[in-house]
Amino acid sequence: MIGAFADLLERLAFTPQRLRKLDHLRQYFAAQPDPERGLALAALTGDLGLRAVTPSLLRGLASDRLDPELFAISYDFVGDLAETIALAWPDAVPGPDVALSDLVAELRDTPKAGLPQAIAARLDALGPSQRYAYLKLATGGLRVGVSARLARQAVADFGGLALAEVEELWHGLTPPYAELFAWAEGGAKPVSAARAPFRPVMLSTAIDLDGLQVLDPADFTAEWKWDGIRVQAVSDHGTRRLYSRTGDDISGAFPDLLAALNFDGVIDGELLVRRGDQVAPFNDLQTRLGRKAPSAKLQASHPAALRAYDLLIWAGRDLRGESFAIRRAALEQAVVALDPARVDLSPLLPFASWDDLARLRADPPNAVIEGVMIKHRASPYLGGRIKGHWFKWKRDPMRVDAVLLYAQRGHGKRSGYYSDFTFGVWDAGALVPVGKAYFGFTDAELKELDRFVRNNTVERFGPVRAVAPLMVVEVAFEGLNLSPRHKSGVAMRFPRISRLRADKPAVDADTLESLRALLPK
Repeated sequence: MIGAFADLLERLAFTPQRLRKLDHLRQYFAAQPDPERGLALAALTGDLGLRAVTPSLLRGLASDRLDPELFAISYDFVGDLAETIALAWPDAVPGPDVALSDLVAELRDTPKAGLPQAIAARLDALGPSQRYAYLKLATGGLRVGVSARLARQAVADFGGLALAEVEELWHGLTPPYAELFAWAEGGAKPVSAARAPFRPVMLSTAIDLDGLQVLDPADFTAEWKWDGIRVQAVSDHGTRRLYSRTGDDISGAFPDLLAALNFDGVIDGELLVRRGDQVAPFNDLQTRLGRKAPSAKLQASHPAALRAYDLLIWAGRDLRGESFAIRRAALEQAVVALDPARVDLSPLLPFASWDDLARLRADPPNAVIEGVMIKHRASPYLGGRIKGHWFKWKRDPMRVDAVLLYAQRGHGKRSGYYSDFTFGVWDAGALVPVGKAYFGFTDAELKELDRFVRNNTVERFGPVRAVAPLMVVEVAFEGLNLSPRHKSGVAMRFPRISRLRADKPAVDADTLESLRALLPK
């Protein structure tokens, strides 16, 4: 029912602790029947598959029912469109509680032309918290701090199941997951209808030179950490799939690589755009990501490749319980039989001490390298982030001093603060926007930034405020690429505000020329 779902979302949104979120989810799954709990699970994992209810549709509804000035002020304060409408919508006499299945069917089956009227009628019959839950269901943007993996973990905990087993079956299941919940309550384990399932990936933990000093380098291997995306390449009796590390099926965007997966097994590696021996910058790969049907021209100009660094399954043999040393030897033999233009082997780095590795890390042979990966020779392949087995030692981030230009309210717990910031650098005497960041600062710095925005606003554009160019912030980022889509001509990778530079006047911030000097050569 929408009432129970609204209560769940409220509890999740106001519960920061992971274990307590899991408790709320388990209790909900125990209390709700099928298909209600399965539809809620699908909403949390992003698998509900509803036609997107767009912001423009919601703004149209708001303009029909709400005073435009009051709505603009409210939206500016709240910072979330669905929440603003839920709170400001005129109260009516609430109707009876409605099943999620009825709401989902209505949103899915109502013709597009009739959708605004149907949504408005529902909002008229719901209270504020139910309106909020309904709109979040309709838009798909829940923003309650629950990842798809955490939601699957809650199902596993609810049924006393192994998360790895749930995740291996996940891609063969469909909402509302009646088979899954039946299994969790003691029924038979469902047989996945999908071939080539996703297997949970093994993740690394960050480390630095000080942390490595307590480890014996003889127990570990190392290889370059490339600036691509982590993928799992699966070929199962002719069915071939490419998954992101979170289990999203991205096969459609890379048919050229898929065609080269002529094996029976599962390879873990890095997805790159590679031209001969040269690995292209991440921006080239980003051109391919999200394309449902890339053209032959794009495939030729931006050829996809897999740099293999682990082997989970091969020719029917599950290698995940074996040591990394054994898996690596099997991987070396496996890759030999594959097209080298599409699949190659991640080379191991020679080092006898951590200082040796530090020297390699400091001077990588390619600007696309982010750092090094360090793996224990005896490590089995374990899904999740298991301490002590795999480590990542990334290169020090690039940094630039930039001037704060625009600010927008955050979402969820940050909806009361300006927490999304656009910053710029100098170019020919003017400030040019070069990026946007919404993390990296402490809670105390967030309050200071919010106070600055409120006291120094010079213009408003809906929920966005332009501020006087007075505050300098140090921005750290992981890489830089040319980008014709940005006015500055460059795009930052993973920018974050690392500190506030109250000691530095805006006139002394960096220039676009100095930023461009950081581009890969």
